[in-house]
Amino acid sequence: MTTYFVTGTDTDAGKTLASSALLCAARQRQLTTLGLKPIASGSEATPNGLRNRDALALQAQSFPPVDYPTINPWTFAPAIAPHLAALEAGAVLNVASVTQALSDTLTGTPRDLTLIEGAGAWRVPLNEAEDFADLPRALRLPVILVVGLKLGCLNHARLTAEAIAADGLTLAGWVGSVVDSAFADDSPRFAANVALLKRALPAPCLGIIPHLATADAATAQRYLSLDTLLPLATQEATP
Repeated sequence: MTTYFVTGTDTDAGKTLASSALLCAARQRQLTTLGLKPIASGSEATPNGLRNRDALALQAQSFPPVDYPTINPWTFAPAIAPHLAALEAGAVLNVASVTQALSDTLTGTPRDLTLIEGAGAWRVPLNEAEDFADLPRALRLPVILVVGLKLGCLNHARLTAEAIAADGLTLAGWVGSVVDSAFADDSPRFAANVALLKRALPAPCLGIIPHLATADAATAQRYLSLDTLLPLATQEATP
């Protein structure tokens, strides 16, 4: 079983697209997968309860299938910072309860590849004293960083990588995701920015997802590689 925590350089950096694409690529290798979004704000009311679009995308790439509460046990309606959404809902978020739930899921639902997606970016608060970075620290998980490729991304990516290292965690790889269509992915300047990131970030680039007209996992996975994420034994199991 291989498990990673997925964070981003900012809100809307493309974490869910990258996570879903990596899971989709694993499924195409006939591997078992699980995508978790333990805490999500910005959810819609449905006949089955609140549902978050990102969590649903991860659920769709989880195989064998699992129920929604397993994917997203803490779901909040307003699209605001999760710790504020929890306060408004009268819920308590803390590292101990979230990591216990995740540990139970990881133990009870072992998969070849499991991705746990955070909310927002590395330092988004979980409560007044803890933040999302404390989750992978408590679980001792390596981290995948999704870099939202746009103006300012070089600074955001390098600072986030430095913070991950300062917290004593391993950056296992990074994914670039073009989130701004004006940040043309066929220009010399774009290539220079990507080249700088490849030199500056202390982890392999897993791929660059261009700005897609149809931003779905099946399309995005074509631009990514799993080779550095999966143990050799798992890679050799590919038919």
